[in-house]
Amino acid sequence: MENLVYTVILSIAGSDSGGAAGIQGDLKTISALGCFAATAITAVTAQNTRGVTAVHGIPPEIVRAQVIAIMEDLKPAAIKIGMVYSAEVAAILASTLGFYPSIPIIFDPVMVASTGHKLMSEDTIQRIQQDLFSISHLITPNLDEARILAKMDIPDLAHMKLAAKKIIKYGSFAVLIKGGHLGTEDLYDVYLDQNGREHVFHSKSILSKNTHGTGCSLSSAIATYLALGETLIDSIYSAKSYIHTAIQQGKNVTLGSGTGPLNHFFEPKKMLKKEA
Repeated sequence: MENLVYTVILSIAGSDSGGAAGIQGDLKTISALGCFAATAITAVTAQNTRGVTAVHGIPPEIVRAQVIAIMEDLKPAAIKIGMVYSAEVAAILASTLGFYPSIPIIFDPVMVASTGHKLMSEDTIQRIQQDLFSISHLITPNLDEARILAKMDIPDLAHMKLAAKKIIKYGSFAVLIKGGHLGTEDLYDVYLDQNGREHVFHSKSILSKNTHGTGCSLSSAIATYLALGETLIDSIYSAKSYIHTAIQQGKNVTLGSGTGPLNHFFEPKKMLKKEA
């Protein structure tokens, strides 16, 4: 009998008590795409569809212990990093993950919640730029985060391309600036990598208030498709298609009184296995 194992994705992120973003959004995304989701929680947030009311950081040594426990036993094929609550956590993640250079890291630098609540201090931003970007295969800032990283306003596609050239200098292999906050019918995401390859992804906006967790889910979907053997560009295409449909399928759902979640399980896949 052949020995089959599940493809494991490790999500390192904050917990969202509302269940839409962060660890919870990643768990749903990875599971819906047929892989096994393992986690390392960096912070616990009190939040719902209306916003974040409290954040409690997990001690760095506990974050490290979670990561090592997963790495030594479950052997993830890809890693997604989301909310990094403190500079100390950023530093300990960089030193710990540095021992596993062959595993691709997709880093969604969650700095500001969709409600406007700031989730990362200035010293933490500096630390992730110095330590975490350089070990990341792809970073996926939204427009608000890209403005902080590039230190410039980004009103349109041309400025997104310019910002990508500034952000790539921090050392990640590639950057994907997400343009969902442009507020236009035509939306663009700008990809740029260290080889000079630039690619613009185009999509149409969907009229929906249920978009909480979109960025978290996109980055974990990219990590999942990458682990399943797709190229980075193809992983982004596949992830964007999944997210687009999840938004479309969840736009008429009412959950809470604020910004609701995607419909992650519109067409869930069975747990995918591969030969060991």
